[in-house]
Amino acid sequence: MSEPEREQEHQESARPAVSPPRTAPEEQPRAVPEEQPRAGLRRELPAEVPAPAPAPPEEDVVPEPAPPELTGRQRLVKGLWPPRVTRAQLIVALLLFGLGFGLAVQVASTSDTDSALRGARQEDLVRILDELDDRTERLEDERRGLEKQRDELENSSDQAEEARKQTIEKERQLGVLAGTVAAQGPGITMTIEDPKGTVEADMLLDAVQELRAAGAEAIQVDGVRVVASTYLTDSDGAIAVDGNKITAPYRFKVIGKPQDLEPALNIPGGVVQTLEKEQATVTVERSSKIVVDALRAVKRPDYARSSSQ
Repeated sequence: MSEPEREQEHQESARPAVSPPRTAPEEQPRAVPEEQPRAGLRRELPAEVPAPAPAPPEEDVVPEPAPPELTGRQRLVKGLWPPRVTRAQLIVALLLFGLGFGLAVQVASTSDTDSALRGARQEDLVRILDELDDRTERLEDERRGLEKQRDELENSSDQAEEARKQTIEKERQLGVLAGTVAAQGPGITMTIEDPKGTVEADMLLDAVQELRAAGAEAIQVDGVRVVASTYLTDSDGAIAVDGNKITAPYRFKVIGKPQDLEPALNIPGGVVQTLEKEQATVTVERSSKIVVDALRAVKRPDYARSSSQ
């Protein structure tokens, strides 16, 4: 044997004997028991699902047009109509209606006045302005007189005597207004001729009220003194003043400032024009001295008494 072979044999003899590995016994597969149906239950196979019906052939479908977009005005109308009115809105609407109606009436009356003034002549407008100025001046005079009386009472050394004088003067003035004392002073005389018999009591009453508004301090009509309680009525084809019948021509004696009294009667649409439309004739004369001497009896009130009594 050659040297390499002997060496190989020597190595093989030196290896330890290795026992073959033990193999685990093969496991037998367990039999899976068949699933037994539960008592009282019966397994049913699912019903056979029918096949879907064939889809119909597609037709040309025209898509519906989209609704047009609303404009701002259309959206506003849609939001306002039909109206949804609450109780508060209804009350406000009624108040606004009443206010509008009142304004309309006021504008209409103002328009009528403006129309009458537009048709007036220039001299009539000047006369109206003068009358307003005279009324303002008269009120200022009255205010200054009252202030003078107050100053006299405050500055007088004998206030009791000054108060007595003012009381006497006030009593005289009240007597003139009440018709219990005669009066005289500048003023006018107005004569109304009524040949057609068309003048009525309300026309003479308008004349009395116009004269009072112009500052008349004493008025007498055909011997009857006109006072605060005077009334005029139509009686059997005639006119009665406080129950006393008077006949045409009707004569008014008026004490006051002539520059105020006469223009007040001649304003456009005033007393003179109204009477002339009834075919009556009106004459107004100024005078520096008018005597009003018709007196009224002092009547004791039935219920009113002085607080000092």
